[in-house]
Amino acid sequence: MMRVGVLASGSGSNFTALVQALDREGSPARVEVLICNVPGARVLERASAAGVEALLIDHKQVPSREQFDEAVAQALIDRDIELVCLAGYMRLVTPTFLRRFPGKVINIHPALLPSFPGLHGVRQAIDFGVSIAGCTVHFVDEGTDTGPIIAQAAVQVLPGDDELALAARIAREEHRLYPAVVNAIARGQVKLEGRKVRLQEPL
Repeated sequence: MMRVGVLASGSGSNFTALVQALDREGSPARVEVLICNVPGARVLERASAAGVEALLIDHKQVPSREQFDEAVAQALIDRDIELVCLAGYMRLVTPTFLRRFPGKVINIHPALLPSFPGLHGVRQAIDFGVSIAGCTVHFVDEGTDTGPIIAQAAVQVLPGDDELALAARIAREEHRLYPAVVNAIARGQVKLEGRKVRLQEPL
């Protein structure tokens, strides 16, 4: 059973989707811990309700970004975490963190990368006038949403869509795609070759 740690900063809808999907019979992975950097974030309540260990490490209480990431990494290592999932985690992870989990950190982004990286991916898509939006699961590197792409799901932009409506439809795809990727990684079905990711089976 692959031990998964989730880093989140906000409401935690993707955290909940991961917990629920990975708790099903036959899943080869399990969410073991949530680490949140924002006091009072709703994801902490979601973790408590789901019976998942929740740790609050407030980045404002740590002198440097590197020291914060070292503290987060050590908490994950202490719990034998094998895969780290960012889920609405509003911080860029440092090389300090990535060196502790080489090739074992993934993220979900609400856009079809490499288009619309960074904050407000859905808003960027609306403002740009695209007809197809979506979400991307990717490995995390030192850039902003620049890591190798594992899987994507497309969502049509409908006439009259605003950011909220489009974000809701994209979120439904995120909640399906992210657990599917985690399960595939746990089964050894995801291979990273340079910048290219090979999936042994379609998601």
